[in-house]
Amino acid sequence: MRMLLVDDEVELTDSLARLFDREGYQVDVAYGGKAALELLQRSDHTLTDIPYDLLIFDWMLPQVSGLELCERVRQAGNQTPVLLLTAKDTLDDRVMGLDAGADDYLVKPFELRELLARVRALLRRSQVRVPATKRLQVRDIELDCEAQIAYRNGKAIALSEKECRLLAYFMRHPNQLLAHERIYHHLWPGEDKPNSNVLPAQVRLLRRKLERKDEDKTPLIRAVYGKGYCLEATIPHRPPDGPSS
Repeated sequence: MRMLLVDDEVELTDSLARLFDREGYQVDVAYGGKAALELLQRSDHTLTDIPYDLLIFDWMLPQVSGLELCERVRQAGNQTPVLLLTAKDTLDDRVMGLDAGADDYLVKPFELRELLARVRALLRRSQVRVPATKRLQVRDIELDCEAQIAYRNGKAIALSEKECRLLAYFMRHPNQLLAHERIYHHLWPGEDKPNSNVLPAQVRLLRRKLERKDEDKTPLIRAVYGKGYCLEATIPHRPPDGPSS
């Protein structure tokens, strides 16, 4: 399980990070809201597609507050569990935090045992929601990420691991121009960048499997020369057959 811990109290944050590490969690740390946003919006993902199972935000952060971070994550449609840590302990404060999209709220100072129990509870809840996100759908294409099978009009299309990851990435960002570099980072994280011909070849293979020559007048995955690719989520308008009256 991977989490992001954000708090401007450096000593507290570092001690909590060590605690989570001993409990077997992978922890990334940020000491302010701006630094947290940079981690959440790196070149290989966006707020809709972040690599964390849990987000822990202190409310009173400089520049960008934990409350604002929570709101931005929710506005992007991301449902990753959020735990707010704060000294604000009035009923109105708790209501404001929960209304901003937080899943739980813990008032400082707190007992470490309670913090760990709340973390475990939030992670259990997030695991229950996982199966609902296994399938993605855009237009008449449905993708079963776990089985690596796409469906179009009921026809099953087997995909390789890279093809499945590439299609899932496009489907999570419909109608968005995804830069070449961003796609490389997603498909080959932590690896040397492959030959410049590899990505276009991968897209061609995926198109060949998905597109129907008799119906797709424009490509599902549109190439923008020198920039990247875009999955067209809107079905193009087709004029009626025959002469118009």
